[in-house]
Amino acid sequence: MLRSLDRAAEDDDELLLLERVRRRDRLAFEALYRRYHGPLASYLVRLTGRPETVEELIDDTMLVVWSQADRFDGRSRLSTWVFGIAYRKALKQLERERREASRSGPAGAEPVAPDEPPDRRQARRELARHVAAALDRLSPEQRGVVVLTYYHGLSYPEIAAVMGCPLGTVKTRMFHARRKLAHLLTELGAGAAEDD
Repeated sequence: MLRSLDRAAEDDDELLLLERVRRRDRLAFEALYRRYHGPLASYLVRLTGRPETVEELIDDTMLVVWSQADRFDGRSRLSTWVFGIAYRKALKQLERERREASRSGPAGAEPVAPDEPPDRRQARRELARHVAAALDRLSPEQRGVVVLTYYHGLSYPEIAAVMGCPLGTVKTRMFHARRKLAHLLTELGAGAAEDD
């Protein structure tokens, strides 16, 4: 209950910032940019597997927010709209790179706790490497559903809004992504990793 109240207050604050952005308030835009930079960076690294392109994708996404703020109609959360823009920008970038025959790099690693035992840290790094490799082998659409669900905590209806597809399509993509990930993780030797 408290979390939903915090989320509602945060949504209201973001809508006030967007209203100021519509009036071309640069300070409001900078505040919105700072608020979304971290979540978008995390999402885009996992979605694309290309940390070197993330800043450009964030800038492209936020440029759309600045130039088309009046297009946000309030039918979804502002974050859903922003992530939807980032998703489409990332897909275009991946398609461009695919056409240029570029190879993808590994997804970013998770931060480690400084007091974590070395053997556990190594096992977690190995598992993260396997998961990143498996995610890289999913289609961008399947990878997008997995990343938005597990790394950003979005619900299926929110993901459908981000991806601009029906709810059933999101569920189907997740079903196939889970099956493929299970197979890939087993193939990569991470099928039974870290049971504790």
